[in-house]
Amino acid sequence: MDIASFRVLRTPSGQALLRETAEADVSEDGLLATASRLRERHEPPLVAAALTQVRLRERARAKFGADADRMYFTQAGLEQSTRASVAAYRAGRFADRLPGARVLELGCGIGADLIARARAGLAGEGVELDPLTAEVARANVAAFGLEGLASVRVGDATEEDPSGFDAVFADPGRRTARGRVFDPRSYEPPLDVVLAMAGQVPAACVKVAPGIPHEAVPDDAEAEWVSVGGDVKEAALWLGGLAGDVGRRATLLASDTYLSDLSGTEPQVRTLTPQGLGDPDVRAWGRYLYEPDGAVIRAHLVGEVAELVGGGLADPHIAYVTSDELRPTPFASAYEVEDVLPFSVKRLRAELRRREIGVLTVKKRGSAVDVDRLRRDLGFGGRRAGRRAKELTLVVTRVGRDPVALLTHPVSGT
Repeated sequence: MDIASFRVLRTPSGQALLRETAEADVSEDGLLATASRLRERHEPPLVAAALTQVRLRERARAKFGADADRMYFTQAGLEQSTRASVAAYRAGRFADRLPGARVLELGCGIGADLIARARAGLAGEGVELDPLTAEVARANVAAFGLEGLASVRVGDATEEDPSGFDAVFADPGRRTARGRVFDPRSYEPPLDVVLAMAGQVPAACVKVAPGIPHEAVPDDAEAEWVSVGGDVKEAALWLGGLAGDVGRRATLLASDTYLSDLSGTEPQVRTLTPQGLGDPDVRAWGRYLYEPDGAVIRAHLVGEVAELVGGGLADPHIAYVTSDELRPTPFASAYEVEDVLPFSVKRLRAELRRREIGVLTVKKRGSAVDVDRLRRDLGFGGRRAGRRAKELTLVVTRVGRDPVALLTHPVSGT
């Protein structure tokens, strides 16, 4: 999609084509026929742009809910954008700690964070290196009627002067043509360059990969890992007036179900921070197994979960907490342990058959086992169970060097 075609797409005739395309069959089976029919009356580049937007909007609903139907995207911009629930949560922190702040965003992409802050009442200016992506971001700002609060221009983030702004938000690129980038020194711009720029303003937030090494986090920053519905989505470094005094935190957003009305509903938020605890106790398996949320694990707060549930670790290096008590917590999923066995495919197959298990879920941590292959070896490859089939969750892990298998079932309500 080129800029010229995208601009035509935003004209009244382009919008009519976009609506027509949205009502057509754009599935893999119907795409060719739809494209051929539309090209009879419209230029091929414009048809391609319309088809691209309609298909990207369908994919974007997972991140942006109903708002996706009025937004614009590029493929890379959608993949790298902040999902709306996380952007809204983060914008709330900006608004709470820096009311009325003017924020410079370095690498604004399609504008998800810029728009979220504007919806929270904060003025901002976004800078984006790619001209097409900047054009898309401007269109998104206009789609929400936020031109009075937010603007976008083409520019190189490394050449920006942040003085005059109250805060900086930066989202350095973490993807190349070869895939994701994990080394902060390979971000675009590199993390140390971004942090140096962020240090020129009173407050800043830098979006980073969830796998960022803790040693790469500056001593004066607060690192936050965020999960949505149990899946870790991203991490951020809070600096200056936006940083708390806890050093690190895990934040859980319950779900994205509120996205259809961001202005009237707040996400359900749970936050866990360090409590000054030592390493959790190491103990034998108890009646319950707790699997901490991924954000908790990334934030190195497993010990806090162990304290909450009155438990410890079966292995000091593996983030499975065990306890004899059932203490529901939003920071971990609970499973009741029916049996603990030495890991043996032959023995497990016989045990599952004896228990008449029809639906098997396999989880692992600290084990090199291939889950799909294990399911096939246990006789569950592609099997469809009946309505009343017994269900079991098989947890494969180790204690020391000894591989073990736990036969469990989830505890409802946790």
